[in-house]
Amino acid sequence: MFSGVAYLCLCRNVEAFFVNEHKLLLPNITVLCKILEKEGFNLAISRERKELLVKEYAEQLNSSEAIIIVSNEGLTVSDLEALRGKVREAEGKFYIVKNTLAKLALKEANLLGVEDLFIEPTGIGFCHNNASGVAKAITDFAKKNDKLQVKGGLLGDKVLDQAAIKNLAGLPSLTQLRGQIVGLVNAPATRLVGALAGGVRQLVSVVNAYAEKENEDKGEEAEEAVAT
Repeated sequence: MFSGVAYLCLCRNVEAFFVNEHKLLLPNITVLCKILEKEGFNLAISRERKELLVKEYAEQLNSSEAIIIVSNEGLTVSDLEALRGKVREAEGKFYIVKNTLAKLALKEANLLGVEDLFIEPTGIGFCHNNASGVAKAITDFAKKNDKLQVKGGLLGDKVLDQAAIKNLAGLPSLTQLRGQIVGLVNAPATRLVGALAGGVRQLVSVVNAYAEKENEDKGEEAEEAVAT
């Protein structure tokens, strides 16, 4: 039984292989690793594979405007799939990462200050185009599932703590911001049109008033001429 599993483990680190790719139901991967190691299996991944994973993580980091770092110990595969779906809807990606390799990728991307967060089974939400949307998807999920703990993250090269992630999640999305900007642009234009329309009406009223006054004056002059 273990030989087949061990072979798969050798192809990729356990967390990434089972959870990211094959979505197998493994309640506690750490326990499985300990059992395999006790049986004499070598679970180390090759240097080449490590380099590929570091490159993959670095590419995600470089294409992200922000990252959200979480502890995911105890989450089931169905939980992770639900979370991934929510993050995907916000135009992001969610990875279970190997801590040592993720820290190497962060160093390569020159993103520092969050190394201490990688001490437990860790996941990263990569925010490609909608940082607030991904932050909201993850924080909302964490409210419903206490096995997911938000630890912090980065916005650009700025380190974010848990409170900052929560604040980020409360910001409007890019689509919402665009709508608000359009509203702000259109509102003054509407008021301007209204003001101009009001000004035209006022001008017409003034002209009419002068015309009526002039007609009245002419009528009075005509009456006086007749009287004399």
